[in-house]
Amino acid sequence: MMLADLFSPECVIAEMQSDEQMPSIAELVDRLVETGALSPQKQESALNALRAREEQRSTGIGGGIAIPHCFLAGIESVITIFGRSNRGIDFCSLDRAPVHFVVLFIVPEAQHNLHLKTLAAISKILNSAETRSRLAEADGAAELYEILSSKAAAF
Repeated sequence: MMLADLFSPECVIAEMQSDEQMPSIAELVDRLVETGALSPQKQESALNALRAREEQRSTGIGGGIAIPHCFLAGIESVITIFGRSNRGIDFCSLDRAPVHFVVLFIVPEAQHNLHLKTLAAISKILNSAETRSRLAEADGAAELYEILSSKAAAF
């Protein structure tokens, strides 16, 4: 499977409205529900699992990147969404810098190997300064999606 297979054009937000950690996560989960990627019945469970993960340690990894993630029962495949914030989001990041790129993913419960592979693939793509620069300069969701899709990492 390729990481690009996990993204869809409707699951890319060009300019997030939230500027704080949990509201930004809620904004992303809301979009997942709006697009049908996540069922409304799973929304509260997903938010609770993501909140619990953030309470353990922020998923703001530094360099303007956050990768909130969790396990969730009752889903069959990885669910992924990308959000960009030009203003920046206070994500309690390790380096205290605002987050500009958020990749949220939800993995089926007990799929630990898939979780690690997904996290590694996302990290590999966002670790590139060139890719982050292109994402920052992209003009809208379609161009963001194109950049993410072109940076396919196999897992």
